[in-house]
Order: sequence, then C-alpha cells, then structure tokens
Amino acid sequence: MADQETTTPFSWRARAQSFCYALAGGRVLLVGQHNAWIHAAATVAVVIAGLVFRLRALEWALVVLAIGMVWAMEAVNTAIELLADELSLEQRPRLGKAKDVAAFGVLAAALAAVGIGLLVFLPRLFT
Repeated sequence: MADQETTTPFSWRARAQSFCYALAGGRVLLVGQHNAWIHAAATVAVVIAGLVFRLRALEWALVVLAIGMVWAMEAVNTAIELLADELSLEQRPRLGKAKDVAAFGVLAAALAAVGIGLLVFLPRLFT
C-alpha cells in the first residue's frame, strides 16, 4: 500500500499568497543585490531597443526568454548565497564552492543572453 500524503485542499487565497511571497522575493533581489541593478538596467535597455527596432514575435520570444533566464538564475544565486550565509558566515570551502557554482550559473545565463541579443540585434544594425 502506497504512503498517502496529507495535503491541504486547494485554495485561491493560498495561491494568491504564494504570489505575494514571490513578489517579496523579487523585492529582496532588487533592493539588496547590486548585480540585479545591472540586470534591471540591461532589461530596460533591451526592451527599449526591441521597441525601437520593432522586433518580430519570434525575436521578442527569444529576448524575453533570455531576460527571464538571467533573472531566474540571479534569483537562484541570491537564494543560495542567503542560505549559505545563514548556515555559516565563516569561510567554509563547500559553501564557497556552492556559491561559486551558482554564480557561474548566472554568468552562463548572461553570456547566453548576450549571444541571443547579438543574433537578434546585430542583423538589424547592418541592414
């Protein structure tokens, strides 16, 4: 016989509350993380460029996906940093490695976003 999980019944109020928690996390990211300010500036610049160059739907889809990927990785990186710092403020090699790997995730996403940006915008600059 399979173990039965006890779950609370579905609630629209609980779902709405989960969005509030997510927005609070976004605020933590924007208020406390300097790299998030760079991502915000880049996001605004790319959206403005997309409007100026009148991107097509597929181009917008790629740009939005790239922006979302960078923001998601920055959020995960920040969460890992906060959790690691909560565990220990002293130098711990494995926590340091975890933070480094999470930071690489942001870098990889940002580089991929730059690649997408070049593929989308460079042809428009030279036509």
